[in-house]
Amino acid sequence: MRAASLLRRVAAMPATELRDRLTGTVRREAARLAHRARPAAWRRDDLAAAIVPRTAELAGAITHLSAGRVHDAHAALARHFATRPRRWPIQPAMRDAVARTIRARFPDAAADAVRRADAIADGRLDLLGYRDLRFTPVASPGAGQSALDDSGVVRAASSAIDWHRDPVHDRVAPALFWSEVPYLDPACGDHKIIWELNRHQHFLALGRAWWLAGHRPARATFVAHLASWMDANPPLVGINWASMLELGLRSLSWMWALEFFVEPAAGLDQPDSPPSDAHPWLVDLLLGLDRQLQLVEQNLSTYFSPNTHLLGEALALYVAGRTLPELRRAPARAQLGRRILIEEMARQICPDGGHVERSFHYHRYTLDFYLLALAVARLTGDDTRPFAEAARRLARFARIIADDRGHLARIGDDDGGQLFPICGRDSADASDSLALSACLLGDPSLAVGPVPEEAMWMSGRGAMADSGRTAVAIPSTTLGDSGYTICRTARGDHLVFDTGPHGYLNGGHAHADALSVTLTVSGRPLLVDAGTACYTIDAARRDRFRSTRLHNTLILDGREQSEPAGPFHWARTTAASRLTWHTSPALDYVEGAHEGYAPLVHRRAVLSRPGCWIVADRVLGAGDHQAEVHWHLDPRWTVAAGGDGWLRADDGAGDPVWIRSLEGEFAIVRGSEAGGEPDLGWVAPAYGHVRPSTTLRLVRRGAAPFALVTVVLEAKERPSIEALTVQVDGAADRAPVALRLIDGEVSDTVVFGLPTPCSDARSDTSGARRLIVAGDLETDAALLWYRSHAAGTDTRLTIVDGSVVRTVDGRTLLMLPAAVPFKETVA
Repeated sequence: MRAASLLRRVAAMPATELRDRLTGTVRREAARLAHRARPAAWRRDDLAAAIVPRTAELAGAITHLSAGRVHDAHAALARHFATRPRRWPIQPAMRDAVARTIRARFPDAAADAVRRADAIADGRLDLLGYRDLRFTPVASPGAGQSALDDSGVVRAASSAIDWHRDPVHDRVAPALFWSEVPYLDPACGDHKIIWELNRHQHFLALGRAWWLAGHRPARATFVAHLASWMDANPPLVGINWASMLELGLRSLSWMWALEFFVEPAAGLDQPDSPPSDAHPWLVDLLLGLDRQLQLVEQNLSTYFSPNTHLLGEALALYVAGRTLPELRRAPARAQLGRRILIEEMARQICPDGGHVERSFHYHRYTLDFYLLALAVARLTGDDTRPFAEAARRLARFARIIADDRGHLARIGDDDGGQLFPICGRDSADASDSLALSACLLGDPSLAVGPVPEEAMWMSGRGAMADSGRTAVAIPSTTLGDSGYTICRTARGDHLVFDTGPHGYLNGGHAHADALSVTLTVSGRPLLVDAGTACYTIDAARRDRFRSTRLHNTLILDGREQSEPAGPFHWARTTAASRLTWHTSPALDYVEGAHEGYAPLVHRRAVLSRPGCWIVADRVLGAGDHQAEVHWHLDPRWTVAAGGDGWLRADDGAGDPVWIRSLEGEFAIVRGSEAGGEPDLGWVAPAYGHVRPSTTLRLVRRGAAPFALVTVVLEAKERPSIEALTVQVDGAADRAPVALRLIDGEVSDTVVFGLPTPCSDARSDTSGARRLIVAGDLETDAALLWYRSHAAGTDTRLTIVDGSVVRTVDGRTLLMLPAAVPFKETVA
């Protein structure tokens, strides 16, 4: 069966793809056999052939390397890099100016940088959702000391870190040829943890401490870690050579380190070490960069992971090629990386600016990729227009989907990684990316507030302007290509409704979350996506956290909307669609549907107004069925019975939120640290970090069609609610639903009408529209919102897809000659 499927795939491949795959396979196999005959090793004299003698210092370095004088070569290279023109966001000559500005703007930054650097030096690292991870030391000579044999090959030296170990699950990946490493096998440990360490992004945190505080232990730790990594990771061997994206991201970290740590007056670098222990780290860094980028060039993820993996690899090639013209392969790398980045814009960025994987986390990654490409293009005199176009579209989308603090809902996979984690910011906080976008694109409307420290480092502008102006208000918006609708208010309410496709290609980073909702109330996250607990280390947990049950949507008859088939594939997927969208200053209304439970249809309508949200889930079809609606709360909220069927949710930071259903009472399911990990009552705010929380669960069984309605309201006091009887053509009907909600002096009547569009199904054979009677009102609208005050003033009426509203005693409130998509009146 597998062989037949493989043959069908091969037969369907375009000739170009078939040729590329065959060429790649032959190249890898030849390299594997050559490595078996003569294992690869780091040879410092190899760097001589990789360098172009563009300056006297570079020519001198080549001469020294060829003669085996690596310490002299290091000194020559240091003089060159300390004085060359700027080609990266920062350069050594900027150190004092940038440090002064950041210390003045952020008085605690230097102390924070030293604290983080000392933890790293002590072997304690915060990675993904894990804190204070410690990696087992390797027994060897003194830390950071590399020894050379007579041929100039770096021999095994000490390592303060085991670079192949997953300390969470206490497993070590095997030292195999890179293409043979089974990194998805849990026996190797969680490859995400190992790779996160080996991205060397902690070099940026060490550089921050060095620049802001002159903290010599930070610089010493960098030199020691670079040396030990080279010792423990000879070319082409082990898990840290198995992913081209990881090589690319590590290369970016090394380029940051070059600019952070090279010294203008450098001879040999001797950080806290006697001269005999001095390490020519610059020689090794350039040697390692060139060798890793060579492998990336030859093994791009063009057919394996043509998503953010390919973008990250192309980014590394482009910026390394533009930033390091000292390396002989630089022009070819820059050209290849640029071509891919530009070509992938059309494939990976939707017309509305969203990334095609429908993961907000990976969208932010993509934005940061193009921002760095743009910054380097501008600094090195390359054409910036395509990168600016991509960054502008991605940034505008990010600003729309982010809440007013710049935080992103964890929709789709979120592995906790970042391109630039220099200050330890939460991966869901995109305010730094938005500030950088505002700076590089000259568009202040993209920022959400004052410039964060990260944006100053990333832009290389320590004196970066910070107007302090209030963030530009973003209206409620629907994003038709990506499939998200965002409802927001001036008071900080923020709702995201997913009515779009299921991911990209194999949907590797998608979840079974059609028609799911996330909600922030007055700036406080309330309804959240359960997150991403893991990828490959625990298959059951992986599937559970991307299941329909762990998203804020409806499950029918216990079925999944989409069914997984491995950690990054799906056997069956479901796409949602948006049916209706209207917005006004008073309210937003959106409705979507999906057929993941065919032959039945799930339709969800969301009515959003400041401080109040009403969600109507309707199951359309026939037969007896069981529906469940789940609402997953941020762990900061506690929930208790509030009386009269209401639940009261509190987070201690504002007014309570009241939650109720018209169809029965929600069960409150709480996770417990002592009680294992059941299906509900848990969230993963970061990869690998699973926390107990609260899930609200409503179950209803009945004959379709039927509806379930949830009301969420922020108020000091408990509101009053009443379900209204609904009739169509004089007979009771289960499809429309109506309620009256009273909050203080305000009474709102809401009618969700017949769940079919304004068309033949809404009319009889004579063309007359069918009328719905709900309580004391009569209408033909798909949605009616009628607000009145106890004092009888300021009556407001809104309809969607309708023409008439009147009272049952004959008083006309609204009469139009024909149905209109949207109408709002104030009396």
